[in-house]
Amino acid sequence: MSKIELWEYGDDRRDLWDEVVNHSKNGTFIHLRDFIGYHAHRFDDRSVIVLKDGRPVAVFPCNLDADKIVSHAGLTYAGLIYGHDLRAADILDVFAALGEHYRQLGVKSVCYKPTPHIFHRYPAEEDLYALFRMGARVYRRDISSVLSLQNRQPFSSSRRCSIRKARKFGLVIREGDFFEDYHRLLSEVVAKFGVTPVHSVDELRLLHSLLPDRIRLFGVFENDLLLAGALMFDCHHVVHTQYLASCARGRDVGALDHLLAHLIEVVFSDRRYFSFGISTEEDGRYLNEGLIFQKEGFGARGVVCDCYSWSLGQATSALGLGSLFCVHLSGWLSIVSSSVGVC
Repeated sequence: MSKIELWEYGDDRRDLWDEVVNHSKNGTFIHLRDFIGYHAHRFDDRSVIVLKDGRPVAVFPCNLDADKIVSHAGLTYAGLIYGHDLRAADILDVFAALGEHYRQLGVKSVCYKPTPHIFHRYPAEEDLYALFRMGARVYRRDISSVLSLQNRQPFSSSRRCSIRKARKFGLVIREGDFFEDYHRLLSEVVAKFGVTPVHSVDELRLLHSLLPDRIRLFGVFENDLLLAGALMFDCHHVVHTQYLASCARGRDVGALDHLLAHLIEVVFSDRRYFSFGISTEEDGRYLNEGLIFQKEGFGARGVVCDCYSWSLGQATSALGLGSLFCVHLSGWLSIVSSSVGVC
């Protein structure tokens, strides 16, 4: 008999939460409370810590949006973050507990954004099976471009030509703290599409100060002029281009291609994956072919990023679990269920 408990997250449980993430199979630094907390004021946080037989084994970052739980609106991906101690049958029990917990809060559905498999440090797709058992459906599918660094494809002829051109200008690549110049450049680029950067310059500085080894800024300079920049999220064996930007002069001389080639071939060459992010819009129904073509020019190929809609209208017993006992006491939920024979 295994006992699954859910503890509502509070700041007094920050260290406990981070310890679970750091020892998980599928968590990255974006699931640590320092990262989640920098914009906590924007969300109604309803995250929980999962315990099995009294030991913390998983966390579920999420927020409440009307009558819907989102995992998590402030994160690109999340879902259940868990370690080796949870087996497939345990995950079914955890999802039963989550469903009952949020149902009793009046929640109608859960928007579940699982961590893509390339970020897993060890296989961790038991949650996808549990979603299937719960009757969840994929309502959004984006395609991200990812380069396998240990078995990468060669750059396209157009990318190689651009890189050679940039190197003739004697441009200098630096890593450092030039967030004002970079954010100004980024803002100019995205303004053409009628939007502003998701993060303010102060937020970028704050995140970098909290996680300096994980959030790194690189730029290409001509004398003291920033021509192109890349804000990189360093996630263990995966590096991700959170933001890329180039000015008109930078585009003329191939500065961004030069920078990306340096990051791929030198700075992060020992990693497993180099992620360029998605090239889709309108919940994945529109593919920006020009954007993905540029990423594919570096040898990147597709990894899908799914979002699931899980309705909580059905009773927990729809899982087919055997005996089930639920108790609510002062913000925590306990579910006791036998994992033996669950199919």
